[in-house]
Amino acid sequence: MPEMRTWQAMRDQITRQLERQTGGGVEDWNRKIEAAAPADEPALRTWLKKHGVTGYPAMLLAWETFGYPDFLTASADELVAAQYADRPDLRPIFDAVVAAVSGFDGAQIQARKTYVSLVTPRRTFGIIQASTKKRVDVGLRLEDVEPVGRLLLVKSLGNDTITRRIALESVDDLDDDALGWIRRAYEANS
Repeated sequence: MPEMRTWQAMRDQITRQLERQTGGGVEDWNRKIEAAAPADEPALRTWLKKHGVTGYPAMLLAWETFGYPDFLTASADELVAAQYADRPDLRPIFDAVVAAVSGFDGAQIQARKTYVSLVTPRRTFGIIQASTKKRVDVGLRLEDVEPVGRLLLVKSLGNDTITRRIALESVDDLDDDALGWIRRAYEANS
C-alpha cells in the first residue's frame, strides 16, 4: 500500500499558509496568544479574526492552544485500522481501491477519522468510506455527470463536493466499470 498523507502533512501545509498570510509562524502566534490569554476557543477565534487570522490557520492555532483532537494525533494506519475494526471483511476492498488509485500520477491518499480522501495535486476527487458493515462506498467528485448504472447520486458522503458514489460489496465489484468512473473523477479534478 502506498504511503498515506497524514494530518501532520496537513498541519505543515496550514503552517506555511499561516506564515504566508501573516509573516509569523506557529510559535510566534502561540506567544501572542499566551499573552492575550483568551478564556476559551470562541474568544480566541474572535481575537484571531481581529488580527487577520481565519480559516485553517485559526483552526490550527485553536488546536495549538486548547489541544488537538485524538484523531489528529493518530497515524494514518491507526485511522484506517479503526475504520475497519468492526468490519474486517471490507478491508480488502479498501486496499484494492487504494492500490488502483496509487497508480494515478500525482494522486495522494489522505486518511481521516471516518473516511479516506483521494486527492490530486489540485483537489480532492474522491473518498473511500465503509458506509455499512457490508459495503464500501467510493464517493466521487463528478460534477455535471448524470447517475447511470452503478454510478449513484449521493446526498452525504465525505463532504459536499462528493456528488456520486459507487457501492462495492466485494473486491470483484471493483471492475473495469468502477475503475473507469474513479479514473474519470481523477482526470476531471486534476
